[in-house]
Amino acid sequence: MYQVAARKMFKRTSAIAAIAIALGASGFAKAEEVEPLWANVKKAGVLRCGAAVAPPYVMRDPMTGNYSGFFADLCRDFGQNVLKVKVQFVDTTWDNIVAGLQANKWDMSVALNNTPERAKAIGFSSAASNYEVSFVYNKTNPKVGKKLVSIADIDKPGAVVAVMSGTSQDKAVSAVLKQAQIMRLPGIDETRMAVSSRRADFIADASDTNWIFSESHGDWAKTFVPNPALAKQEVAFGIRKNTSPDDVAMLNAYLKKKVSSGYVNALIKKAVQETLASGK
Repeated sequence: MYQVAARKMFKRTSAIAAIAIALGASGFAKAEEVEPLWANVKKAGVLRCGAAVAPPYVMRDPMTGNYSGFFADLCRDFGQNVLKVKVQFVDTTWDNIVAGLQANKWDMSVALNNTPERAKAIGFSSAASNYEVSFVYNKTNPKVGKKLVSIADIDKPGAVVAVMSGTSQDKAVSAVLKQAQIMRLPGIDETRMAVSSRRADFIADASDTNWIFSESHGDWAKTFVPNPALAKQEVAFGIRKNTSPDDVAMLNAYLKKKVSSGYVNALIKKAVQETLASGK
């Protein structure tokens, strides 16, 4: 009887030990997977910012390749004045801005909407600004009704809505437009050309971006903001999911300070003025 009990106790103890070892190994693996992002950036001496163009968030001079816009300015300020490293902008598209971050082609993605779909793949900082979708159209276009209030007023057979492929506004209009045709294009210049040439009837874009464009082309362009708001979201920096919690907290503290101090608002005004001055 004693030997049987002893054997049972030994098996139970061995099983518990095996579980403890497995749990310990699992915990160790998870600890190893955490990325000390800012330490790695400082070691490399450069903060790589993945950027896709969307004024006034991100703008790129086609002649010089220089980046501006209030999110680009925030990325530059954080890298140079907080991390004390050089800042490098990596040109990308909205279709690839999440995948490139996951593949470590850059350290942060600039000006991303914090959506549930993206949050499955990457992490986010706290918000630097807010976002909703609006529509720009040619006010002389006979296909556009005189009174626009809700999405239903543009979701008509024959209506064509241009949008940048892979963006949050692409996802937003894809979910609500059932009759209008969605024209997915690679970049902001292509969507604006589509409406200017009347190949499309509307541009679906961020409300700030569309407002600037319509102000620059007040002779024909007009902005429609749906009621209720479409896809109201926070705009933030995208980071990899395994970024150290301490590093995330550091970035969030920086952003909250810049927002509360009025620094971000000043950058937004500067970006808007620059965009209006360029006539884009």
